[in-house]
Amino acid sequence: MPNIKVYKMDGTEAGEMTLSEKVFGAEYNEALIHQAVVTRLANERQGTKSTLTRTEVRGGGKKPWRQKGTGNARQGSIRAPQWTKGGVVFAPKSRDFSKDMNKKAKIAALVSALSKKVADGELIVVDGLQVKEGKTKEMEAFRKALKLDKRSLVVMDNDDRKVILAARNLATLSTLPVAQISTYEVVSNAKVVLTKAAVEKLEEVYGE
Repeated sequence: MPNIKVYKMDGTEAGEMTLSEKVFGAEYNEALIHQAVVTRLANERQGTKSTLTRTEVRGGGKKPWRQKGTGNARQGSIRAPQWTKGGVVFAPKSRDFSKDMNKKAKIAALVSALSKKVADGELIVVDGLQVKEGKTKEMEAFRKALKLDKRSLVVMDNDDRKVILAARNLATLSTLPVAQISTYEVVSNAKVVLTKAAVEKLEEVYGE
């Protein structure tokens, strides 16, 4: 079972923690992680764009001029694509981009992503996460103490409103309750910070 150091908010060590092999020591599966990320991004697409074709544009029922004898090119409708205010050729239409991924595959992808972070030394565990006033300077001090210079994700065991408020103005720091953690969030951040209680919840849910 992998062991990891536990830190305090000020960056000092607070001991060690043994992690579950099933959750934080799984084999790396790049294909599953890729599938989970693609599924997440596809499900965020709205697909609501829509443009009118020549059959949907109002008007244009009458032939603009007779077929022959005018010297003009023959035209059948003023709503043909070559006309101003005419229909659009191969017009984009609303569609559903959503993809599906079964539950076991989602879990396997998340576990694989977390295990990769542990193996690469990009996962940090803190004994707790508390701010008194919900001020940005409190989370900025926390970020500097743990050397979170690149984009980082802080996963809490609960939905602490003060922590969320204190971190929302920091461009490289995002927060998330453990119930909302996903493969995409893990792999899109350079470092992942978990509270000790969040680690225990993950092991309770996915370590069986």
